Amino acid sequence: QVNLVESGGGLVQAGGSLRLVCAASGRTFSSYVRGWFRQAPGKEREFVAALSRSGGRTGYADSVQGRFTISRDNVKNTLYLQMNSLTPADTAVYSCAATSRLSYSGSYADYDSWGPGTQVTVSS
Repeated sequence: QVNLVESGGGLVQAGGSLRLVCAASGRTFSSYVRGWFRQAPGKEREFVAALSRSGGRTGYADSVQGRFTISRDNVKNTLYLQMNSLTPADTAVYSCAATSRLSYSGSYADYDSWGPGTQVTVSS
């Protein structure tokens, strides 16, 4: 497993942007499938975006497609989530996750390393 810590969350007005950062330690992050998930109060955890082990494939939830971008910096062992045109529906705790067992996955059940999460609140 790899240790993950998120940062970059906060309070933003609707239409604004945030960039989440996930810092990895303990293992080489580039050898993992990496993803972002979110959980709003009273709702189940949902997939946001994922990046394949090779970095050549990305996937997004329909609700964030065209607004969010997942990216990486293998030198810094870091994963990013650029979030634009935020709406109150994006309010949630965002967590990054990783797995070395597959080449790509959009299912949280496949991930075995998780960060504690960072709160994103979008006001209307």
